[in-house]
Amino acid sequence: MLDADIRVPAEAKAALTALAAAEGLSLRACLIRLAGTAGMPPTSAERACEALHAWNGYAPTTAEQRALDRELDRRLAAHEAQGSARAG
Repeated sequence: MLDADIRVPAEAKAALTALAAAEGLSLRACLIRLAGTAGMPPTSAERACEALHAWNGYAPTTAEQRALDRELDRRLAAHEAQGSARAG
C-alpha cells in the first residue's frame, strides 16, 4: 500500500491524534479505520449504545468497554470449557 501525505490544520491533527490515543491506536491506524467506516450505516451495536445513552445516559469509556469485552470473553471461555468438560 502506498502512503500519502495529507495536509490538515494543526488543530485537526491534534484532535485526530487525541482520538487515536483514546482508542489506543496510532494516528495511521485511526485514519485507516475512519476511512473504512466513512459513510457506513451504524452497526446494531452502535445503535444499541445510542439507545442506551438516550434512555439512561449509559456511555462507557473506551477503557470501560475494553474491560467489559474482556469480562465477556472470560465468561464465554468458562462456559465453553464447562460444555467441553461435560461432552468429554
